[in-house]
Amino acid sequence: MTTFVDRVELHAAAGNGGHGCASVHREKFKPLGGPDGGNGGRGGDVTLVVDQDITTLLDYHHSPHRKATNGQPGAGDNRSGKDGQDLILPVPDGTVVLDKDGNVLADLVGQGTTFVAGQGGRGGLGNAALASARRKAPGFALLGEPGESRDIVLELKTVADVALVGYPSAGKSSLISVLSAAKPKIADYPFTTLVPNLGVVTAGGTVYTIADVPGLIPGASQGKGLGLEFLRHVERCSVLVHVLDTATLESDRDPVSDLDVIEEELKQYGGLEDRPRIVVLNKIDIPDGQDLADMIRPELEARGYRVFEVSAVAHIGLKELSFALAGVIAEARAAKPVEEATRIVIRPKAVDDAGFTVTLEEDGIYRVRGEKPERWVRQTDFNNDEAVGYLADRLNRLGVEDELMKAGARAGDGVAIGAEDNAVVFDWEPTMAAGAEMLGRRGEDHRLEAPRPAAQRRRDREAERDEAQREFDEFNPF
Repeated sequence: MTTFVDRVELHAAAGNGGHGCASVHREKFKPLGGPDGGNGGRGGDVTLVVDQDITTLLDYHHSPHRKATNGQPGAGDNRSGKDGQDLILPVPDGTVVLDKDGNVLADLVGQGTTFVAGQGGRGGLGNAALASARRKAPGFALLGEPGESRDIVLELKTVADVALVGYPSAGKSSLISVLSAAKPKIADYPFTTLVPNLGVVTAGGTVYTIADVPGLIPGASQGKGLGLEFLRHVERCSVLVHVLDTATLESDRDPVSDLDVIEEELKQYGGLEDRPRIVVLNKIDIPDGQDLADMIRPELEARGYRVFEVSAVAHIGLKELSFALAGVIAEARAAKPVEEATRIVIRPKAVDDAGFTVTLEEDGIYRVRGEKPERWVRQTDFNNDEAVGYLADRLNRLGVEDELMKAGARAGDGVAIGAEDNAVVFDWEPTMAAGAEMLGRRGEDHRLEAPRPAAQRRRDREAERDEAQREFDEFNPF
Protein backbone atom coordinates (compact mmCIF):
# COMPACT_ATOMS: atom_id res chain seq x y z
CA MET A 1 0.00 0.00 0.00
CA THR A 2 1.35 3.44 -0.97
CA THR A 3 2.36 5.52 2.03
CA PHE A 4 4.54 8.20 0.40
CA VAL A 5 3.61 10.36 -2.58
CA ASP A 6 5.71 13.32 -3.69
CA ARG A 7 3.92 14.31 -6.93
CA VAL A 8 0.20 14.69 -7.57
CA GLU A 9 -2.15 16.49 -9.92
CA LEU A 10 -4.73 18.51 -8.03
CA HIS A 11 -8.03 19.78 -9.42
CA ALA A 12 -8.95 22.82 -7.33
CA ALA A 13 -12.33 24.55 -7.74
CA ALA A 14 -13.21 27.65 -5.74
CA GLY A 15 -16.78 28.38 -4.72
CA ASN A 16 -19.17 30.38 -6.88
CA GLY A 17 -20.47 33.72 -5.71
CA GLY A 18 -24.11 33.90 -4.70
CA HIS A 19 -26.60 35.77 -6.87
CA GLY A 20 -27.94 39.13 -5.80
CA CYS A 21 -31.64 39.41 -5.02
CA ALA A 22 -34.18 41.63 -6.82
CA SER A 23 -36.85 42.46 -4.27
CA VAL A 24 -39.21 45.34 -3.44
CA HIS A 25 -40.14 46.18 0.13
CA ARG A 26 -43.84 45.77 0.74
CA GLU A 27 -46.00 46.55 3.71
CA LYS A 28 -49.57 47.63 4.35
CA PHE A 29 -50.50 50.92 2.67
CA LYS A 30 -47.01 51.02 1.12
CA PRO A 31 -46.99 48.74 -1.91
CA LEU A 32 -43.78 50.25 -3.38
CA GLY A 33 -41.45 50.72 -0.44
CA GLY A 34 -38.32 50.67 -2.58
CA PRO A 35 -35.78 47.98 -3.50
CA ASP A 36 -34.51 45.82 -0.64
CA GLY A 37 -32.72 42.94 -2.35
CA GLY A 38 -29.52 41.87 -0.59
CA ASN A 39 -26.12 41.01 -2.08
CA GLY A 40 -24.91 37.47 -2.73
CA GLY A 41 -22.13 35.98 -0.62
CA ARG A 42 -18.55 35.50 -1.81
CA GLY A 43 -17.45 32.03 -2.89
CA GLY A 44 -14.83 30.26 -0.80
CA ASP A 45 -11.15 30.21 -1.82
CA VAL A 46 -8.97 27.10 -2.16
CA THR A 47 -5.73 27.82 -0.30
CA LEU A 48 -2.58 25.71 0.13
CA VAL A 49 -0.88 26.14 3.50
CA VAL A 50 2.47 24.66 4.59
CA ASP A 51 2.08 22.40 7.64
CA GLN A 52 5.24 20.99 9.25
CA ASP A 53 3.30 17.94 10.46
CA ILE A 54 2.51 16.86 6.89
CA THR A 55 5.26 14.89 5.11
CA THR A 56 3.51 13.44 2.05
CA LEU A 57 0.98 14.35 -0.64
CA LEU A 58 -0.81 11.03 -0.17
CA ASP A 59 -4.21 12.57 0.67
CA TYR A 60 -4.34 14.37 -2.66
CA HIS A 61 -3.27 11.23 -4.51
CA HIS A 62 -6.42 9.47 -3.28
CA SER A 63 -8.71 12.54 -3.50
CA PRO A 64 -7.41 14.90 -6.21
CA HIS A 65 -10.66 16.84 -6.68
CA ARG A 66 -11.17 19.56 -4.07
CA LYS A 67 -13.89 22.23 -4.07
CA ALA A 68 -14.73 25.10 -1.74
CA THR A 69 -18.33 25.95 -0.88
CA ASN A 70 -20.44 28.44 -2.80
CA GLY A 71 -21.69 31.76 -1.49
CA GLN A 72 -25.38 31.96 -0.61
CA PRO A 73 -27.77 34.17 -2.63
CA GLY A 74 -29.08 37.41 -1.20
CA ALA A 75 -32.63 37.77 0.06
CA GLY A 76 -35.24 40.46 0.56
CA ASP A 77 -35.27 42.88 3.46
CA ASN A 78 -31.62 43.74 2.66
CA ARG A 79 -30.33 40.36 3.80
CA SER A 80 -26.96 39.50 2.27
CA GLY A 81 -26.06 35.90 1.52
CA LYS A 82 -23.53 34.02 3.61
CA ASP A 83 -19.97 33.83 2.28
CA GLY A 84 -18.68 30.43 1.20
CA GLN A 85 -16.20 28.73 3.51
CA ASP A 86 -12.58 28.78 2.41
CA LEU A 87 -11.00 25.37 1.83
CA ILE A 88 -7.59 25.08 3.51
CA LEU A 89 -5.35 22.30 2.12
CA PRO A 90 -2.24 21.49 4.21
CA VAL A 91 0.88 20.58 2.22
CA PRO A 92 4.41 19.56 3.27
CA ASP A 93 7.21 22.07 3.63
CA GLY A 94 9.03 22.28 0.30
CA THR A 95 6.01 21.82 -1.97
CA VAL A 96 6.33 23.37 -5.43
CA VAL A 97 3.14 24.37 -7.28
CA LEU A 98 3.23 24.14 -11.08
CA ASP A 99 0.69 24.62 -13.85
CA LYS A 100 -0.08 21.99 -16.48
CA ASP A 101 2.74 23.29 -18.69
CA GLY A 102 5.34 22.94 -15.93
CA ASN A 103 5.63 26.64 -15.08
CA VAL A 104 6.30 27.30 -11.39
CA LEU A 105 3.45 29.18 -9.72
CA ALA A 106 4.71 29.07 -6.13
CA ASP A 107 7.49 27.55 -4.03
CA LEU A 108 6.07 26.90 -0.57
CA VAL A 109 8.85 26.83 2.01
CA GLY A 110 8.36 27.65 5.69
CA GLN A 111 5.60 26.97 8.18
CA GLY A 112 2.39 28.86 7.36
CA THR A 113 3.35 29.86 3.80
CA THR A 114 0.18 30.11 1.70
CA PHE A 115 -0.86 30.08 -1.95
CA VAL A 116 -4.38 30.68 -3.26
CA ALA A 117 -4.92 27.89 -5.78
CA GLY A 118 -8.46 29.02 -6.62
CA GLN A 119 -10.06 32.43 -6.07
CA GLY A 120 -13.69 32.42 -4.98
CA GLY A 121 -16.21 34.24 -7.15
CA ARG A 122 -17.61 37.63 -6.15
CA GLY A 123 -21.19 37.77 -4.99
CA GLY A 124 -23.67 39.63 -7.16
CA LEU A 125 -25.13 42.96 -6.04
CA GLY A 126 -28.78 43.06 -5.06
CA ASN A 127 -31.12 45.67 -6.48
CA ALA A 128 -30.88 47.70 -3.26
CA ALA A 129 -27.15 48.27 -3.96
CA LEU A 130 -27.90 49.11 -7.61
CA ALA A 131 -30.46 51.81 -6.78
CA SER A 132 -29.50 55.44 -7.35
CA ALA A 133 -31.17 58.82 -7.65
CA ARG A 134 -31.96 58.18 -11.33
CA ARG A 135 -32.55 54.43 -11.05
CA LYS A 136 -34.71 54.25 -7.97
CA ALA A 137 -36.25 50.81 -8.36
CA PRO A 138 -34.09 48.38 -10.39
CA GLY A 139 -36.03 45.32 -11.36
CA PHE A 140 -32.90 43.18 -11.60
CA ALA A 141 -29.85 42.11 -9.66
CA LEU A 142 -26.36 40.99 -10.65
CA LEU A 143 -25.40 37.34 -10.83
CA GLY A 144 -22.60 35.90 -8.73
CA GLU A 145 -19.35 35.17 -10.53
CA PRO A 146 -18.17 31.57 -10.95
CA GLY A 147 -15.21 30.53 -8.81
CA GLU A 148 -11.82 29.91 -10.35
CA SER A 149 -11.10 26.32 -11.38
CA ARG A 150 -7.51 25.26 -11.93
CA ASP A 151 -5.56 22.07 -12.55
CA ILE A 152 -2.20 22.26 -10.82
CA VAL A 153 0.69 19.90 -10.11
CA LEU A 154 2.18 19.60 -6.63
CA GLU A 155 5.77 18.38 -6.31
CA LEU A 156 7.49 17.79 -2.99
CA LYS A 157 11.17 18.68 -2.72
CA THR A 158 12.48 17.69 0.69
CA VAL A 159 13.81 20.58 2.77
CA ALA A 160 17.06 19.14 4.19
CA ASP A 161 20.51 20.53 4.90
CA VAL A 162 22.38 17.33 4.01
CA ALA A 163 21.58 14.82 1.26
CA LEU A 164 23.11 11.34 1.37
CA VAL A 165 23.62 9.93 -2.13
CA GLY A 166 25.08 6.65 -3.27
CA TYR A 167 24.38 3.22 -4.66
CA PRO A 168 21.67 1.03 -3.11
CA SER A 169 22.95 -0.86 -0.04
CA ALA A 170 25.86 1.56 0.42
CA GLY A 171 24.70 2.14 3.99
CA LYS A 172 22.83 5.46 3.69
CA SER A 173 19.87 4.32 5.78
CA SER A 174 22.15 2.83 8.42
CA LEU A 175 24.13 6.05 8.58
CA ILE A 176 21.05 8.25 9.01
CA SER A 177 19.73 5.91 11.71
CA VAL A 178 22.85 6.32 13.88
CA LEU A 179 23.34 10.04 13.24
CA SER A 180 19.73 10.90 14.10
CA ALA A 181 16.66 9.40 15.73
CA ALA A 182 15.19 8.33 12.36
CA LYS A 183 14.26 4.65 12.04
CA PRO A 184 14.35 3.75 8.36
CA LYS A 185 13.94 0.23 7.02
CA ILE A 186 17.36 -1.44 6.72
CA ALA A 187 18.18 -4.68 4.91
CA ASP A 188 20.95 -6.11 2.72
CA TYR A 189 19.27 -5.99 -0.69
CA PRO A 190 18.90 -3.34 -3.41
CA PHE A 191 16.17 -0.73 -3.13
CA THR A 192 15.44 -1.35 0.53
CA THR A 193 14.74 2.38 0.78
CA LEU A 194 11.73 3.27 -1.36
CA VAL A 195 11.11 6.77 -0.01
CA PRO A 196 13.41 9.55 1.24
CA ASN A 197 14.10 9.34 4.97
CA LEU A 198 14.58 12.49 7.01
CA GLY A 199 16.39 12.85 10.35
CA VAL A 200 17.44 15.66 12.66
CA VAL A 201 21.06 15.84 13.91
CA THR A 202 22.48 17.96 16.75
CA ALA A 203 26.21 18.67 16.70
CA GLY A 204 27.34 21.17 19.32
CA GLY A 205 25.19 24.27 18.89
CA THR A 206 24.12 23.41 15.33
CA VAL A 207 20.92 21.53 14.52
CA TYR A 208 20.45 20.36 10.95
CA THR A 209 18.38 17.91 8.93
CA ILE A 210 19.75 15.03 6.92
CA ALA A 211 18.00 12.98 4.21
CA ASP A 212 18.94 9.92 2.18
CA VAL A 213 17.98 9.74 -1.50
CA PRO A 214 17.06 6.23 -2.61
CA GLY A 215 17.59 4.38 -5.82
CA LEU A 216 20.54 6.08 -7.54
CA ILE A 217 22.02 3.77 -10.18
CA PRO A 218 23.56 4.37 -13.64
CA GLY A 219 20.90 6.02 -15.79
CA ALA A 220 18.92 7.40 -12.85
CA SER A 221 18.65 10.87 -14.44
CA GLN A 222 16.98 9.21 -17.46
CA GLY A 223 14.48 7.30 -15.34
CA LYS A 224 16.22 4.03 -14.49
CA GLY A 225 15.73 2.61 -11.03
CA LEU A 226 14.07 5.01 -8.60
CA GLY A 227 16.49 7.88 -9.08
CA LEU A 228 14.48 10.14 -11.36
CA GLU A 229 11.56 10.09 -8.91
CA PHE A 230 13.70 11.22 -5.99
CA LEU A 231 16.54 13.30 -7.45
CA ARG A 232 14.38 16.40 -6.89
CA HIS A 233 14.80 15.82 -3.15
CA VAL A 234 18.47 16.86 -3.28
CA GLU A 235 17.79 20.26 -4.87
CA ARG A 236 17.37 22.19 -1.60
CA CYS A 237 20.32 20.67 0.29
CA SER A 238 23.34 22.69 1.39
CA VAL A 239 25.85 19.81 1.11
CA LEU A 240 25.99 16.48 -0.74
CA VAL A 241 27.49 13.48 1.02
CA HIS A 242 28.67 10.56 -1.12
CA VAL A 243 28.31 7.35 0.87
CA LEU A 244 30.68 4.77 -0.68
CA ASP A 245 30.63 1.07 0.13
CA THR A 246 34.18 -0.14 0.78
CA ALA A 247 33.04 -3.74 1.34
CA THR A 248 30.93 -4.32 -1.75
CA LEU A 249 30.66 -7.93 -2.91
CA GLU A 250 30.15 -7.01 -6.57
CA SER A 251 33.34 -7.67 -8.53
CA ASP A 252 32.61 -5.05 -11.22
CA ARG A 253 32.28 -2.18 -8.71
CA ASP A 254 34.69 -0.16 -6.59
CA PRO A 255 34.14 3.02 -4.51
CA VAL A 256 35.89 5.39 -6.94
CA SER A 257 33.87 4.24 -9.95
CA ASP A 258 30.69 4.42 -7.84
CA LEU A 259 31.52 8.04 -7.05
CA ASP A 260 32.09 8.85 -10.72
CA VAL A 261 28.79 7.25 -11.74
CA ILE A 262 26.75 9.14 -9.13
CA GLU A 263 28.50 12.42 -9.99
CA GLU A 264 27.63 11.89 -13.65
CA GLU A 265 23.96 11.35 -12.77
CA LEU A 266 23.94 14.51 -10.66
CA LYS A 267 25.54 16.41 -13.56
CA GLN A 268 22.92 15.11 -15.99
CA TYR A 269 20.14 16.17 -13.60
CA GLY A 270 21.70 19.64 -13.34
CA GLY A 271 21.62 22.51 -10.88
CA LEU A 272 23.84 20.93 -8.20
CA GLU A 273 27.31 21.96 -9.37
CA ASP A 274 27.74 24.59 -6.64
CA ARG A 275 26.99 22.30 -3.67
CA PRO A 276 29.98 21.26 -1.55
CA ARG A 277 30.76 17.53 -1.51
CA ILE A 278 31.94 15.28 1.30
CA VAL A 279 32.91 11.63 0.82
CA VAL A 280 32.12 9.00 3.46
CA LEU A 281 33.87 5.62 3.20
CA ASN A 282 31.46 3.32 4.99
CA LYS A 283 31.80 -0.21 6.42
CA ILE A 284 35.43 0.09 7.56
CA ASP A 285 34.61 -2.31 10.43
CA ILE A 286 35.10 -5.09 7.86
CA PRO A 287 38.84 -5.85 7.36
CA ASP A 288 38.68 -5.71 3.58
CA GLY A 289 36.72 -2.48 3.87
CA GLN A 290 39.42 -0.79 5.94
CA ASP A 291 42.13 -1.94 3.54
CA LEU A 292 40.25 -0.57 0.53
CA ALA A 293 39.55 2.72 2.33
CA ASP A 294 43.25 3.17 3.06
CA MET A 295 44.01 2.47 -0.59
CA ILE A 296 41.60 4.94 -2.24
CA ARG A 297 41.61 7.76 0.32
CA PRO A 298 44.74 9.49 -1.14
CA GLU A 299 43.18 9.51 -4.63
CA LEU A 300 39.91 11.05 -3.36
CA GLU A 301 41.74 13.70 -1.36
CA ALA A 302 43.85 14.50 -4.40
CA ARG A 303 40.57 15.30 -6.21
CA GLY A 304 39.77 17.86 -3.50
CA TYR A 305 37.23 15.87 -1.47
CA ARG A 306 37.08 15.85 2.31
CA VAL A 307 37.06 12.15 3.22
CA PHE A 308 35.75 10.49 6.39
CA GLU A 309 36.07 6.82 7.27
CA VAL A 310 33.10 5.54 9.26
CA SER A 311 31.23 2.45 10.28
CA ALA A 312 27.51 2.84 10.91
CA VAL A 313 27.39 -0.60 12.54
CA ALA A 314 30.39 -0.14 14.86
CA HIS A 315 29.76 3.62 15.41
CA ILE A 316 33.25 4.56 14.21
CA GLY A 317 33.99 8.09 13.01
CA LEU A 318 30.43 9.36 13.43
CA LYS A 319 31.21 12.23 15.79
CA GLU A 320 33.86 13.69 13.51
CA LEU A 321 31.50 13.41 10.54
CA SER A 322 28.55 15.06 12.29
CA PHE A 323 30.65 18.02 13.49
CA ALA A 324 32.23 18.44 10.04
CA LEU A 325 28.76 18.57 8.47
CA ALA A 326 27.66 21.09 11.10
CA GLY A 327 30.58 23.34 10.16
CA VAL A 328 29.79 23.24 6.44
CA ILE A 329 26.11 23.94 7.10
CA ALA A 330 26.90 26.84 9.42
CA GLU A 331 29.04 28.40 6.69
CA ALA A 332 26.28 27.89 4.12
CA ARG A 333 23.70 29.50 6.39
CA ALA A 334 25.98 32.46 7.11
CA ALA A 335 26.54 32.98 3.39
CA LYS A 336 22.83 33.26 2.67
CA PRO A 337 21.63 36.85 2.24
CA VAL A 338 19.67 38.30 5.13
CA GLU A 339 15.98 38.13 4.37
CA GLU A 340 14.48 41.56 4.00
CA ALA A 341 11.00 42.52 5.10
CA THR A 342 8.38 41.69 2.52
CA ARG A 343 7.93 44.57 0.10
CA ILE A 344 4.71 45.24 -1.75
CA VAL A 345 5.29 46.54 -5.26
CA ILE A 346 2.49 48.79 -6.52
CA ARG A 347 2.22 49.15 -10.28
CA PRO A 348 -0.55 51.63 -11.11
CA LYS A 349 -2.19 51.43 -14.50
CA ALA A 350 -1.12 53.84 -17.20
CA VAL A 351 -3.27 56.94 -17.51
CA ASP A 352 -4.16 55.99 -21.10
CA ASP A 353 -5.07 52.39 -20.26
CA ALA A 354 -8.75 51.94 -21.14
CA GLY A 355 -8.93 48.59 -19.37
CA PHE A 356 -10.07 46.72 -22.49
CA THR A 357 -9.12 46.09 -26.11
CA VAL A 358 -11.14 45.83 -29.32
CA THR A 359 -9.73 43.76 -32.18
CA LEU A 360 -11.14 42.78 -35.57
CA GLU A 361 -10.71 39.06 -36.24
CA GLU A 362 -10.46 37.28 -39.57
CA ASP A 363 -14.08 36.13 -39.50
CA GLY A 364 -15.28 39.72 -39.20
CA ILE A 365 -16.09 39.53 -35.48
CA TYR A 366 -15.04 42.42 -33.23
CA ARG A 367 -13.72 40.89 -30.02
CA VAL A 368 -13.70 42.85 -26.76
CA ARG A 369 -11.29 41.65 -24.08
CA GLY A 370 -10.78 43.16 -20.64
CA GLU A 371 -11.35 42.45 -16.96
CA LYS A 372 -14.32 44.77 -16.51
CA PRO A 373 -16.33 43.93 -19.67
CA GLU A 374 -15.90 40.20 -19.16
CA ARG A 375 -16.79 40.42 -15.47
CA TRP A 376 -19.88 42.51 -16.21
CA VAL A 377 -21.02 39.95 -18.80
CA ARG A 378 -20.70 37.12 -16.26
CA GLN A 379 -22.80 39.13 -13.80
CA THR A 380 -25.64 39.81 -16.24
CA ASP A 381 -28.93 37.89 -16.35
CA PHE A 382 -29.65 37.88 -20.09
CA ASN A 383 -33.22 36.76 -19.46
CA ASN A 384 -33.93 40.19 -17.96
CA ASP A 385 -34.17 43.01 -20.49
CA GLU A 386 -33.53 45.62 -17.82
CA ALA A 387 -30.34 43.84 -16.75
CA VAL A 388 -29.19 43.73 -20.38
CA GLY A 389 -29.88 47.46 -20.69
CA TYR A 390 -27.85 48.10 -17.53
CA LEU A 391 -24.95 46.14 -19.06
CA ALA A 392 -25.19 48.27 -22.21
CA ASP A 393 -25.06 51.45 -20.12
CA ARG A 394 -21.98 50.25 -18.26
CA LEU A 395 -20.18 49.29 -21.47
CA ASN A 396 -21.07 52.64 -23.01
CA ARG A 397 -19.73 54.57 -20.02
CA LEU A 398 -16.52 52.52 -20.14
CA GLY A 399 -16.00 53.61 -23.75
CA VAL A 400 -16.52 50.28 -25.51
CA GLU A 401 -18.98 51.77 -27.99
CA ASP A 402 -16.59 54.57 -28.93
CA GLU A 403 -13.75 52.08 -29.48
CA LEU A 404 -15.98 49.90 -31.67
CA MET A 405 -16.75 52.92 -33.83
CA LYS A 406 -13.04 53.78 -34.08
CA ALA A 407 -12.31 50.18 -35.10
CA GLY A 408 -14.80 50.50 -37.98
CA ALA A 409 -17.76 48.57 -36.56
CA ARG A 410 -21.16 49.24 -38.13
CA ALA A 411 -24.68 48.46 -37.04
CA GLY A 412 -25.35 44.74 -37.38
CA ASP A 413 -21.71 43.67 -37.11
CA GLY A 414 -20.93 40.79 -34.77
CA VAL A 415 -19.34 41.66 -31.43
CA ALA A 416 -17.95 39.07 -28.98
CA ILE A 417 -17.06 39.86 -25.37
CA GLY A 418 -14.69 37.36 -23.78
CA ALA A 419 -12.43 34.51 -24.85
CA GLU A 420 -13.32 32.30 -27.80
CA ASP A 421 -14.41 29.35 -25.64
CA ASN A 422 -16.63 31.42 -23.34
CA ALA A 423 -17.80 34.55 -25.13
CA VAL A 424 -21.10 36.38 -25.45
CA VAL A 425 -21.78 37.19 -29.13
CA PHE A 426 -24.38 39.69 -30.34
CA ASP A 427 -25.18 41.96 -33.26
CA TRP A 428 -24.10 45.47 -32.42
CA GLU A 429 -26.66 48.26 -32.45
CA PRO A 430 -25.14 51.68 -31.62
CA THR A 431 -27.07 53.76 -29.13
CA MET A 432 -27.78 57.49 -29.42
CA ALA A 433 -26.78 59.25 -26.22
CA ALA A 434 -29.20 62.15 -26.77
CA GLY A 435 -32.11 59.83 -27.43
CA ALA A 436 -31.25 57.77 -24.39
CA GLU A 437 -31.35 60.86 -22.18
CA MET A 438 -34.70 61.90 -23.61
CA LEU A 439 -36.21 58.50 -22.95
CA GLY A 440 -34.64 58.25 -19.52
CA ARG A 441 -31.94 55.90 -18.27
CA ARG A 442 -32.62 52.19 -18.36
CA GLY A 443 -33.59 50.91 -14.97
CA GLU A 444 -35.70 53.88 -13.91
CA ASP A 445 -39.14 53.40 -12.42
CA HIS A 446 -41.32 56.38 -13.34
CA ARG A 447 -43.96 55.34 -10.80
CA LEU A 448 -41.64 56.67 -8.13
CA GLU A 449 -41.05 59.97 -9.91
CA ALA A 450 -42.54 63.21 -8.57
CA PRO A 451 -41.92 66.92 -9.17
CA ARG A 452 -38.62 67.76 -7.50
CA PRO A 453 -37.53 71.08 -6.04
CA ALA A 454 -34.24 72.67 -7.12
CA ALA A 455 -32.40 71.50 -4.00
CA GLN A 456 -33.52 67.92 -4.60
CA ARG A 457 -32.40 68.06 -8.24
CA ARG A 458 -28.99 69.30 -7.08
CA ARG A 459 -28.67 66.45 -4.59
CA ASP A 460 -29.66 63.98 -7.30
CA ARG A 461 -26.93 65.28 -9.59
CA GLU A 462 -24.39 64.93 -6.79
CA ALA A 463 -25.59 61.38 -6.16
CA GLU A 464 -25.12 60.58 -9.84
CA ARG A 465 -21.55 61.84 -9.73
CA ASP A 466 -20.89 59.81 -6.57
CA GLU A 467 -22.22 56.68 -8.26
CA ALA A 468 -20.02 57.17 -11.32
CA GLN A 469 -17.00 57.73 -9.08
CA ARG A 470 -17.81 54.60 -7.06
CA GLU A 471 -17.95 52.47 -10.20
CA PHE A 472 -14.65 53.95 -11.37
CA ASP A 473 -12.93 53.36 -8.01
CA GLU A 474 -14.25 49.85 -7.55
CA PHE A 475 -11.50 48.29 -9.68
CA ASN A 476 -9.11 51.21 -9.99
CA PRO A 477 -7.75 51.43 -6.42
CA PHE A 478 -4.63 53.31 -7.50
